[in-house]
Amino acid sequence: MTAPTIEILFQDEHILAINKPSGVLSIPDGGQSQAEHVRNLLEPRFGRLWTVHRLDRETSGVLLLARDLAAHHALNDQFASRNVKKEYRAIVSGTPDLDTWRIDLALLKNGDRSHRTIIDLEDGKPASTTVTVLERYPGGYSLLSVRPHTGYTHQIRAHLAACGLPILGDPLYQAKPHASMLDELQVAPVRRPVFADRLGLHAFTIQFTHPVSQVEMTLTAPYPADFSAVLLEVKTG
Repeated sequence: MTAPTIEILFQDEHILAINKPSGVLSIPDGGQSQAEHVRNLLEPRFGRLWTVHRLDRETSGVLLLARDLAAHHALNDQFASRNVKKEYRAIVSGTPDLDTWRIDLALLKNGDRSHRTIIDLEDGKPASTTVTVLERYPGGYSLLSVRPHTGYTHQIRAHLAACGLPILGDPLYQAKPHASMLDELQVAPVRRPVFADRLGLHAFTIQFTHPVSQVEMTLTAPYPADFSAVLLEVKTG
């Protein structure tokens, strides 16, 4: 099998930023020891790399790695203090009546089964996401800008499903509107089914402070071809 091509968005002696393809693991998975992950694809070219954050395997987009321990610690501190800002683009089933809204619903990891995060207002951790509609399409789909203010596993996927707006191509999170969102948001259903062979979620931008130069940086990951193909399908449907 041919190794996937990985686009380099930025590199210097301290950090590396890539446009991770959908289907590639951010970190090794103990249950899939032979599966390709970012470090084993890139370290032969760039040397030792340290993971700073992760994206779901099915999610594409901007991923930041450190090239030395000092940069790793500095970037970890920025993520821990929530000083890193991220924007995702999501293709969802349904068209909401609001143009922008905020989701404040607590999340519980591995809530009802392994590897699935659920809404749990009693035992979950506070989680917040801001959503803005970029485009609405005639077939009943929408393109959203999504900005998570916290960073929990599957946060965007669980929060959008709780709005009745599941991400296209997501087999794990189907529309399950939460009662609190039903009072706030009305969603028109899909009128023409579209098949997607990948998750319609892409990490579009990341904003952070360079760990050495202290320069404020914003990096953008262009849509990959498979994401653009899904977007074209829902636009023209």
